[in-house]
Amino acid sequence: MCNLYSVMTNQQAIRTIARVMIDHIGNLQPLPEVWPNAMAPIVRNAEGGRELVLARWGMPTPPGMLKGKKVDRGITNIRRTESSWWRRWLGVEHRCLVPLTAFAEPEHLPEGGSRQVWFTRADGEPLAFFAGLLCRWTSVRKLADGETTDDLYGFLTTEPNREVGAVHPKAMPIILTRQEDMDVWMTGPVDEALRLQSALADGALMKVGAPGMVAS
Repeated sequence: MCNLYSVMTNQQAIRTIARVMIDHIGNLQPLPEVWPNAMAPIVRNAEGGRELVLARWGMPTPPGMLKGKKVDRGITNIRRTESSWWRRWLGVEHRCLVPLTAFAEPEHLPEGGSRQVWFTRADGEPLAFFAGLLCRWTSVRKLADGETTDDLYGFLTTEPNREVGAVHPKAMPIILTRQEDMDVWMTGPVDEALRLQSALADGALMKVGAPGMVAS
């Protein structure tokens, strides 16, 4: 699963491509590594139009998976949208776009261990968006902080395409590159929006050495 990505684009590009009307972030600094439970930008629906805000990566964990645990570190990747746990958050009020410039998948090495392999768009365009879900939730995210109420997000996954599958054969994130698909995800009926839960075409991604680098 994808547990690492980067956001290295400029703020205006996010606002323009995602049709953002309201920006609540201020000055967004480059984020070369976004890890689970970190704060990162998302685009969500609001009464005045789409707004750009910061939220914490990791949707609430189903209670059955939290038995004996004092901290909920969150679910970053969502696959089974038919589950009753996730169905409550499939409406347009809980959908979001998560900007990215590259994402990483863990590659298991023959000698043991693993390494992060980074992917970006192969067409040279720097920015894309994960198809995300969001909610406001009260839980213990960090033991030292105690119980807090946070805006949380995660994004959908599916079977991998050729490039990602060669590294991580189980899954890849849903990545939206076309504005019309972003509009469907943000405003379309549930059945129509969930048709986007499929991999990018083979050849649409390429491996890179690290965020911001090009393939050698």
